[in-house]
Amino acid sequence: MFWRYTEGMTGKRTYADVCGVARALDTVGERWALMIVRELLLGPKRFTDLRAGLPTLSPDVLTQRLRDLAEAGVIIRRKLPPPAPAQVYALTALGAKLEPVVLALGNWGALLPIPEGELRMSFDAHILSLRRLFDAERADGFDAHLELRLGEESFAAIVSDGRFEIARGELADPDAVIATDASTLIAIAHGRRELDEALAAGEVSIDGAHDVVARFLGLFPLPTPALPA
Repeated sequence: MFWRYTEGMTGKRTYADVCGVARALDTVGERWALMIVRELLLGPKRFTDLRAGLPTLSPDVLTQRLRDLAEAGVIIRRKLPPPAPAQVYALTALGAKLEPVVLALGNWGALLPIPEGELRMSFDAHILSLRRLFDAERADGFDAHLELRLGEESFAAIVSDGRFEIARGELADPDAVIATDASTLIAIAHGRRELDEALAAGEVSIDGAHDVVARFLGLFPLPTPALPA
């Protein structure tokens, strides 16, 4: 069958291909679309929150992508109830099914060389990297409930039966509470900082079982970068 990339009757670009890959890219293949999905995987956000997570994305393009994703049924816009009646964007059930796609892309991208120049990574991308890099074999026989207090954000992190879940929120009776910032947490988890060194510097505080925290932070090894062909 002849494959082409065309403008459809509505003016929207399409691959004009019935393959599921082509149809998926017709929906989320525009620049910034999957980055917006990434920013919504941990929960709803206001327009300003999305701008903060994607600061190089212009407001006009963000508005257009949000409109496109809403029309495709990937996101919805809704109002939060009082006392904070803000308007937020959230993934639909269809949009939430993109999580393994985004995480798999992240794992693949981690094998590529790091680009040069000034680099950044959004707050949510740091948290999602824990989901991506979790090593079930390292977690064998280890169950733990931890609360991560990262600045003004709190996350409930649960390791159980070789599975890892993390979501915004607090835990009633965690095994330990880790207070730090996202960058420091990730640096320790990736082996770029030592936990005891960060504790001594006052960059991390632990309330609870130190050994549980140390074991937890060793569950997220970085993949070995692919060698150039």
